[in-house]
Amino acid sequence: MIDTHAMSEIEATHPTTAEETLPTVEPAVEVTTESPEEECAKATETAAATPASKEEAVAQLKELAESGNTDRTLCDHLRVAFYKMHNEQVAAARQAFIEAGGNADDFAPETDSLETEFKELMAVIKEKRAAQAAEVEAERQANLEKKLAIIEKIKEMVANPDSIDKNYEAFKALETEWREVGQVPAEHTTEVWKNFQHQREQFYDLLRINHEMRAYDFKKNLEIKTRLCEAAERLVDAEDPVSAFHQLQKLHQEFRETGPVAKELREEVWTRFKTASTLVNKRHQDHFLSIKADEEDNLKQKQTLCEIVESIDLDAIQKPSEWEEATKNIIALQAQWKSIGYAPRKVNQDIFERFRTACDRFFNAKTAHFRGIRESQSENLKLKMALCERAEKLQDSTDWATTTNELVALQAEWKTIGPVPGKVSESIWKRFNTACNAFFAAKQAAGKEQRSEEEANLTKKLDIISRLEALANDGSENLLQDVRALQDEWNATGHVPFRKKDKVNRRYRELCDTLYDTIHRTGSRRRVENAMRQGGKNLSPAQRLQKMIEEKRTEIKNYETNLTFLSTKSKSGNSLVADIERRIGRLKEELAELEEKLAQTSAE
Repeated sequence: MIDTHAMSEIEATHPTTAEETLPTVEPAVEVTTESPEEECAKATETAAATPASKEEAVAQLKELAESGNTDRTLCDHLRVAFYKMHNEQVAAARQAFIEAGGNADDFAPETDSLETEFKELMAVIKEKRAAQAAEVEAERQANLEKKLAIIEKIKEMVANPDSIDKNYEAFKALETEWREVGQVPAEHTTEVWKNFQHQREQFYDLLRINHEMRAYDFKKNLEIKTRLCEAAERLVDAEDPVSAFHQLQKLHQEFRETGPVAKELREEVWTRFKTASTLVNKRHQDHFLSIKADEEDNLKQKQTLCEIVESIDLDAIQKPSEWEEATKNIIALQAQWKSIGYAPRKVNQDIFERFRTACDRFFNAKTAHFRGIRESQSENLKLKMALCERAEKLQDSTDWATTTNELVALQAEWKTIGPVPGKVSESIWKRFNTACNAFFAAKQAAGKEQRSEEEANLTKKLDIISRLEALANDGSENLLQDVRALQDEWNATGHVPFRKKDKVNRRYRELCDTLYDTIHRTGSRRRVENAMRQGGKNLSPAQRLQKMIEEKRTEIKNYETNLTFLSTKSKSGNSLVADIERRIGRLKEELAELEEKLAQTSAE
């Protein structure tokens, strides 16, 4: 930013008397700026440089490297465009891998030679940028030597006052040469400028010019500085505060290098220019303060997302549904991250690395978890295949008692073994069940003497069904105990004729379901009443009901999620699905009762 205070002092040049000489003060720091035309050209160049492919991005970056153009904005633009396309290709490859039957966790992108070349080109540009910076510094050092030489020449003119008039044109040429010399090292800027101003003022103190020439210079300088004031005032309302600030730097440079105006107008002209400059500088400062505030807010949001992901207890996630839910949450957080703008430049990369590390930690743990499940299922498959082989060796045996015990033992052992991969689960079970059924079918065919016993068992089970029907109608206080007693009796009763087994069992299950529905509803009402009586001291009845409703909805959601993992291709699968669906139905009835009770409570 231009030091506006210093500008008030640079007016005092070539006075006619010693009394008109103003003190020399420290000047403004020289600022390297680009013209609005240059900035527009750069913006156009950046927009035109948007590549249509990764190859084009590499080609453009290579062209920049070879031409020596190290513009940071253009390079960053190409880098963002390249990695956007690169990430889209990786995502497409991942989707193709999944659609081809691959496991998403096993996907690994191929090495991208274009990415390697892109990084190498970026490294080359970085080296050239450093070399260019060194060249700029060397050029400024050379400019310093030139300006010191100009000062020494003016010193020689001042030391020879008799030839001051003859040296006027040479002096003006030195002033022109001074303006044409570029910047000097920042640490020498103030000192060199003060020395130049001092020698310049010394020259004008010695120069005896007539009042007519002096007045003419004052008039021309006033015209120039008035034009500069008007230009600065127009910048106050410029749409782009950054561009306005850069343009103001050029106006300051011209204002500083323009000679003085009449003494009585100096303060007025300078105040006008300084007032407009202050407003432009204030807009520029407010603009970047706003950007900084937004970046700090973005940083806080991103820190919060990092903390959320980092706080996930991976050891507490065990069920597939829990991993799926956690994965959806992580993906949602990643989408939220992308919607947040940049954090401050100095920490933007660090906060991104922190978030990515936390996400990688989650997905690596998920991959390891399911890899363990697959290994366990593979081992379970080996065990069940061994049981199939043992059952198949026994299926033709006629040693009914011994073989029955052995097959029952195998079936019990089968139940202790965990799940196998889903794609072979049904076929391996069918193999085992076929072997077992083959034996028991042969045993049944050979066991005609058991028919009388099975008929007797049928009579007993029909009697149990009759008593269950009676319980369903009498509303006994000890309904649960009575039902369990009859179930124990049922379980203790042996087999019934095979053709009637399904019908009897179906009727038995229907009655049990009906009775347990009754028991469940009664118990549910009691739990609601107990919860209403024993709820939190700080909760109103409506709040307690709302809490119970949320818990009931969560339980329903969990059961519905479990349904998605069950296969209905087997009898056991159908039975379990039906059982869960009945539970969901009961839970929804309870939910409806709670919502109705909440509505009544709210109405009261």
